[in-house]
Amino acid sequence: MQIIYTTEFSRRFKKFSKEAKLQAVEKEKIFRKNPHDSKLKLNKLSGKLKDCWAFSISYSDRIIIEFGDNDIVYFQTIGDHDLYK
Repeated sequence: MQIIYTTEFSRRFKKFSKEAKLQAVEKEKIFRKNPHDSKLKLNKLSGKLKDCWAFSISYSDRIIIEFGDNDIVYFQTIGDHDLYK
């Protein structure tokens, strides 16, 4: 699996606290091994994000992803529930 980080994801990730970044990195490791691991709470989104999925990195923070062709995953953005608005 190849993960591509969008500009928005990278920009928002830089603003995270050190602790939040460590949590996100740990969840990404789990995702790389098994995207459907129950620890991630992966779920399909709806509405304007209907082509995307999200997984949890903490109680309030999520990573929004999009599965592409040829085993490519795009990490679209990262943040709290306000991402869904």
